[in-house]
Amino acid sequence: MRMLVRLATAGSALGLAAGGLVVGAGAGTASAATCSQSYLPLPDSACTPGSYNPDVTQSTIASTICVSGWTATVRPSTTYTNKLKAQGIVDYGYADTSMTSYEEDHLVPLELGGAPRDPANLWPEPYSGSQTAHSKDGVETKLKNAVCNGTITLASARNAIRTNWTTALQVTGIG
Repeated sequence: MRMLVRLATAGSALGLAAGGLVVGAGAGTASAATCSQSYLPLPDSACTPGSYNPDVTQSTIASTICVSGWTATVRPSTTYTNKLKAQGIVDYGYADTSMTSYEEDHLVPLELGGAPRDPANLWPEPYSGSQTAHSKDGVETKLKNAVCNGTITLASARNAIRTNWTTALQVTGIG
């Protein structure tokens, strides 16, 4: 449902309105556009399935993710991500609507070649709870280091973090 909202926001409101999915002319919001919080600390995979940057493959890691500072070259601006974060807070139905309570995070991190600007790869990850956006950051770094050291493949790291970042280190055998 979240992607329907983002499609409407991105300019497809006419098609959604014709299908009865948009409330109000040009409102840019879909009715019942909610994502479940029941998976936290993971995102709802129906809303945030994750996606990859096609420029990052096993054969290009030495010139992309394994280069210090590379993620800064592909990271979207907060002007872009804050719009998605605001909508995502609504879509996920978070009671705390403060923007500072969340990180608009890439499910498949940029460190592992996640798609930088694809809304399917971005979600408002809470800073509160037992496993938070800060916890995930450490997992991302350990996986990237293992990929760059040749301990695991890019595909196995991506699959593990996309499936369940809380178990990714154990699943890949590096944690």
